[in-house]
Amino acid sequence: MLEVGQILAGPFAGAMLAYFGAEVIKVEPPDGDPIRGWRLLDGGTSLWWRSLARNKKCITLNLRKAEGQSLLRRLAARSDVLIENFRPGTLEGWGLGPADLEAVNPRLLFARVSGFGQTGPYAGRAGYAAVCEAVGGLRAVTGFPGGVPVRANLSLGDTVAGLHTVIGILLGLVDRLRRQPERGQVIDVAIYEAVFNLLESTVPEYDRFGVVRQPSGATITGVVPSNLYPTADGKQVIIGANSDPMFRRLMRALGRPDLAEDPRLAVNAGRVEHQAEVDEAIASWTRGRSVAEALAVLEQAGVAAGSLYDVADMFRDPHFQERGLFETVETPEGPLKVPALAPKLSATPGATEWGGSELGAHTEEVLRELVGLSAEEIERLRGEGVI
Repeated sequence: MLEVGQILAGPFAGAMLAYFGAEVIKVEPPDGDPIRGWRLLDGGTSLWWRSLARNKKCITLNLRKAEGQSLLRRLAARSDVLIENFRPGTLEGWGLGPADLEAVNPRLLFARVSGFGQTGPYAGRAGYAAVCEAVGGLRAVTGFPGGVPVRANLSLGDTVAGLHTVIGILLGLVDRLRRQPERGQVIDVAIYEAVFNLLESTVPEYDRFGVVRQPSGATITGVVPSNLYPTADGKQVIIGANSDPMFRRLMRALGRPDLAEDPRLAVNAGRVEHQAEVDEAIASWTRGRSVAEALAVLEQAGVAAGSLYDVADMFRDPHFQERGLFETVETPEGPLKVPALAPKLSATPGATEWGGSELGAHTEEVLRELVGLSAEEIERLRGEGVI
């Protein structure tokens, strides 16, 4: 599998597949993927890079040079999948588009990630996650009513697009295995469409009733109770007693059997109508207890509840440890914890074999073993700035 994308969406898809055993060859320009220098650095290399480029063989190719383009074609001829996330038309301009590579490998699955897709009037636009989260509808439903829309302090659009890319690749491989073993295809992933896929019932609600979903703070529209509630130790507990039986268990645990049996609150529609009353009943109980005390009661009652975790909380939590959510990789600066990747597979579990490698660490190996170049040819290419 070839990964010729950079930054995040394409590389996250490559990381997922590499984690579960795919041989992923990451093709970088001679000056490297920009993420090597993003966020916190250790020894000059991004800590994020060690996680995002795990298990990948890192090579350098200058795709703006004819010989670099020729080498990529030769690698594509030996590959099952190619992932790229350049602006639409970039690879075609280098003679490396789907039609070009189909000529050397008709079975190639060509996965393309872009802001707005390969077709349509917006196809040529630059499309980073921040913009695509807005156009795709996610930002319009975040934040508090009447306030400025907010974003999660993460590149959600890119990561969600990466997951859609993995899904598309797996669907393409299933098609090849079950129906058309010699058929490749283009997998067109748009970041704004990956975000659009998350919008649940907003489209039919607007089409039928003209309802435009708005931000709702810490709650979710149309589901009660699901909110953050204050506690005696100045923190907050999140409670999501969404089903009718769980709501009744919650009210009994809070010492409010009257509300547990109240016919007005028997089903979700009634609780939505009386949301302020329900939330105040819960908050008046949580205010008198610490997070730990509240969670102990709610767990005993079988109510879905939790505290707000940051990464430090995760490191301390025995459940995270028992589930193996932290793996250690060796780096030139010493051992480093990186997150394990979900899902958990019983027969074919994923694992981090090595952290993101140094720039060009596998160039000679890949060009020698897959392309058949000699040491002298590789040295010439290096001297000419091709690799």
